[in-house]
Amino acid sequence: MYSPLKRISVLLSAAMALILAACQSGSQESQQQVQQQAPVVNVQLIVPQSVALDTELAGRTNASTIAEVRPQVGGIIEKRLFEEGSEVKAGQPLYQIAQATYRASYESAEANVVTLRLKAQRYKELAANDAVGQQDYDDIVASLKQAEAALQTAKINLDYTHVYAPVAGRIGKSSVTVGALVTADQSTALATVQQLDPIYVDVTRSSRELLALQNQLANGAIKAAGENAARVKLTLEDGSEYPLEGKLQFSEMSVNTSTGSVTLRAIFPNPKHRLLPGMFVKARLVEGINEKAILVQQNYVSHNAKGKAIVIIVGKDGKAEEREVQTTRSVGNMWLVSAGLKAGDQLITGGLQYAQPGTPVQIASASAPAALPAK
Repeated sequence: MYSPLKRISVLLSAAMALILAACQSGSQESQQQVQQQAPVVNVQLIVPQSVALDTELAGRTNASTIAEVRPQVGGIIEKRLFEEGSEVKAGQPLYQIAQATYRASYESAEANVVTLRLKAQRYKELAANDAVGQQDYDDIVASLKQAEAALQTAKINLDYTHVYAPVAGRIGKSSVTVGALVTADQSTALATVQQLDPIYVDVTRSSRELLALQNQLANGAIKAAGENAARVKLTLEDGSEYPLEGKLQFSEMSVNTSTGSVTLRAIFPNPKHRLLPGMFVKARLVEGINEKAILVQQNYVSHNAKGKAIVIIVGKDGKAEEREVQTTRSVGNMWLVSAGLKAGDQLITGGLQYAQPGTPVQIASASAPAALPAK
C-alpha cells in the first residue's frame, strides 16, 4: 500500500503532465493561428545583371555644311536660275549678273594681247639682227606679260557674272530680285545653301556629370561601352523615334565658362530630310556598362517620413522588413540601386499593403529578377 505522502506525489506528477500537454497543444494552436493570419505576399528575387547605361540629353540639329552665296563682282541681277527651297548641286548656276561691261573689258584685253604678241615677235627678229636694242625687246616682252595678266583678270570677272552654288544642298530664299544691284563687297548674302544629309546634332552635358562618369570608369563601377559608345539614337519633338542611328563624332576639349557644360556632336544620315536645322531633339548616348546592376521597378520604391527611398523585403526571420536604398538614376521604368539591396534579397512586389514591417509574411510565389524592357 502507498503511503499518503507517496500518493500525493503521484497525483501531483499526473497533474503536471496534464498541464504540460495542455500548454503544448495551446502553443501549436497559437502558432497555427499566427500562420493563418500572416499576410500572403509575392516576392521578386534580386539578381545583379549587366545593363548598358545611357543618358538622354536635349539637343538641336545643325546643317553639316552652310555656305552663303555672295557675288564676286558688282552689277545688275538679270536672272535668278533656281527655285527657292530646292536642291542644288555644287557648281550649279544660281544668278546671272549683267555681262556687257565685263565682256567688253575682256575683248579689249584680248585684243591688246594679240597686238603685243605680234609686236614682241617682230622685236625678237629685229633684236637678233641688232636692228633694235635689247632693252626695247625686253620692254615689249614685259608689256605682253602684263597684258596677259589683264586678260586673265578680265576672263575671271566675266566668269564671275555667273554666280554658282558653292556646295550641294538645299537653297533657301533669295535676298535679291531680278533688277537688284549687287556689289562684290556687300555684307548681305544673296542666298544660303545648307547641306542636310548628313546632319549634325549638338547636345550639351554638365562638366560635373562628365567627371562623375570618368570616376565610375576609373574605379571600375562601370565599364566602357566600346564601339557602342559611339552610337546615338534620337527622339523627335513629337515623341517619335528617328529610325536611323547616328554616331558620336567628337566632344569639345574645353568647358564653356558661362554654362559649365561640354558640347557633344553626333552625325546622322538624313536622306529624306526629315531632320531640319534648328529642330529640338533628345539624343540617347550610351555611356558604359554596369555588369552588376541591381534594378528595381519604380512602383516598388516609396519614401519614408525622412524622404529616404525605401523598399519592403522579406527578412531572414520571415518577417517584412523596411530597407533604405540609394537610387542613382532611372533606367527605363526602373531605378538603378547602388546601395541597400544585394543579390539574394527577396523584394516584396505583391501584397505590400498588408506587409507591415516587423510582421510575419507568407510567400505565395517568387518571380524572376527584374529585366530591362527592350528599347
